[in-house]
This record gives sequence, C-alpha cells and structure tokens, in this order.
Amino acid sequence: MTVHFIGAGPGAADLVTVRAARLIAACPVVLYAGALVPRELLDTARSDARLVDTANLHLDQITAELVAAHEAGHDVARLHSGDPSIYSAMAEQMRRLDAAGVPFDVVPGVPAFAAAAATLQRELTVPGVGQTVVLTRTSARSTPMPPGETLAAYAATGATLVLHLAVQRLGELAPELAAHYGEDCPVAVVARASRDDELVLRGTLADIAGQVEAAAVKRTAVIVVGRVLAAGEFPDSHLYSTTRAR
Repeated sequence: MTVHFIGAGPGAADLVTVRAARLIAACPVVLYAGALVPRELLDTARSDARLVDTANLHLDQITAELVAAHEAGHDVARLHSGDPSIYSAMAEQMRRLDAAGVPFDVVPGVPAFAAAAATLQRELTVPGVGQTVVLTRTSARSTPMPPGETLAAYAATGATLVLHLAVQRLGELAPELAAHYGEDCPVAVVARASRDDELVLRGTLADIAGQVEAAAVKRTAVIVVGRVLAAGEFPDSHLYSTTRAR
C-alpha cells in the first residue's frame, strides 16, 4: 500500500490534477490540513473513507496515522496545499516513512505563486525585464533561514521576488526591499489566491504595507515584487521570432 503526497492546489477545488482527483476519490484514508485544503476536495472522497484533519496534529501523530493505514493495507491520500515541493513539511514525513518501510509517491499541484500570477494576469519572466524568479520566505516565529539565504542577498539581484509567510512583516520588509528595488517598484499581494474570497492588493514598495494593514491581511498571502508586474514595453520573445530557424 502507498502513501500519496498530493498537491491540493491553492484553494479552488478544481485546480487539482486529474491524478490527484482520482486518488482522492479512491483512497480509503485521507489526511488533510483543514485550515488550508478546500473542503470541497473531500466531497469526492469515498463515503467510507477515514478523513483525518492534521491541522492540530504534531509530526509523530501524523506519522502514526500513515503507518497505521499502511499496516491495515490502505492507500493514503496525504493532501498538502499548493505544491508539496514548496514549504509543505513533506520531507520530514518522507524521512520517517522511509525508516518505517512505508512506500510513498508524490503528485504535484498548482503552487500558490502560480495561482497568484494567474490572478494578476502576469508572466513572471518577461523578456528584457526579468528572467529569474526567487521563491523564498522570511523567518520570525518559523524555522530559521539557513546562513546566507537572506532577503537582502536575493533583492540585490533584482530578480522577481515571491515571498511566502511574510505578509505580517511587510511593514518592516518593504524598506529593506526598497533599498534594492527602489520605492517605486511594483508590488502585488494576493491573499487566498483562487478562492471565492480572494483579495488582490496592488501598489509599490512605498505604499503596499499600508494597504495590507488597512485590509487586515494576516495569512495565506503571497507577495510578488518586481518590475515584471508593470512591464509594458519589452522585446518579443525569441521563441516566436520570425528570425528563429524552425
């Protein structure tokens, strides 16, 4: 029997892969983070499925559920919001499943930053403006960032920056970013991307923190910083150029 780590997407129940939907409907055990995974996804689970909300469980308890399901001969759909390769805490679960001899696989999902870009109707890699996207976070009460992985270091490159888990600190982070990008640099904050209650704030590093405070955005938000957000004049991509040999 197998534990399937499944990307449950950014929030909209129809933003999951066909494979993910099939596994959710078939598995007799489903583990999900109730605060992040849309309830509608669970509506397609088997009527006799064991549904376990992991929001208030610690790692040992989650591992025990996965191992118990395996020992009972049950496949498990282990749902993680967005894509499980980014900030999902999947790695430590895999490590424990390896130690317990429990097989697993991974089904990718739509990450929050991609859903945010879709909402903004922006490409994050615009020719001549920005060709690099940095996905990172900040550290306050969360696990400390590794040495060298600082916001200033990434901002100094001028790359398009996508910040997770940082919206509550935007007031102190904006001036740090402005030192590299300039106060007029475009910024967008997308909260609850793709959900019915999605909220979009657009501004610059000079005013975005005030907007976030006024809107009382506290969590489940992605911050995008970079000139690509307002790019209008840029060269066409060589991909479709008439001069490119085909």
